[in-house]
Amino acid sequence: MIIEKTILGYLTDQGKVAYCERPLDPPDEYYLIERTSGGETNKINSAMIAIQSISKTSMYRAMVLDDELIEMMDSMADNVTDVFSCRLNSHYNFTDTTNKEYRYQAVFNIYY
Repeated sequence: MIIEKTILGYLTDQGKVAYCERPLDPPDEYYLIERTSGGETNKINSAMIAIQSISKTSMYRAMVLDDELIEMMDSMADNVTDVFSCRLNSHYNFTDTTNKEYRYQAVFNIYY
């Protein structure tokens, strides 16, 4: 199971625009999914996933996207068969001044 693909499908099913790679011509608002680490213990996989909430319009919109993301991910284990646990590790402002994109980043510990 590729957890990034599972998260991408879950967010898309929720009506959100999400990618695992930055698109060449990105929309004004979207999510960007990235695995930062992972492992396995007793046949249970784990991954630390960083998801960026990106808005070209305002910091406020990036904050709203981040808040919506946290709510969706909080219920992921209840809605996705192979995910046992999804917990917020941290979230913070991650604005990219070089691309002039407002970003928040949320990091989740996921067991599947």
